[in-house]
Amino acid sequence: MSRDRIDLGILGETKAADFLKSKGYKILARNYRTKLGEIDIVALDRGTVCFVEVKARSTDKFGSPVEAISGFKMKQISRAALLYLKDRKITDRSARFDVVSVVFNNNRPEISLIQNAFELEQRFAL
Repeated sequence: MSRDRIDLGILGETKAADFLKSKGYKILARNYRTKLGEIDIVALDRGTVCFVEVKARSTDKFGSPVEAISGFKMKQISRAALLYLKDRKITDRSARFDVVSVVFNNNRPEISLIQNAFELEQRFAL
């Protein structure tokens, strides 16, 4: 991965975290990594644990960032989310998967949030 793409991803995650805070989310973790996968942001929204995938792009010319989330990526996020809940002994809390899209048009971020963007596959459920 090129340095420019890495920098874009870091900037996108920072903008996404700031955006979520402005919406009342409490950031619990950033870049939560496990052997099963990574979660960009873990946050709390009115008592619900939110596992947030951030997709940043320099342009939406080739489609929206949200369209870039594959089924494989959803499975990775789901597995990592279950591990997060189990490790913290909070499997009784409500949880959801959100996606934040950050598109830098003319270096200005356009940010959108999709709550409940996808569901945990049944075979991964507790």
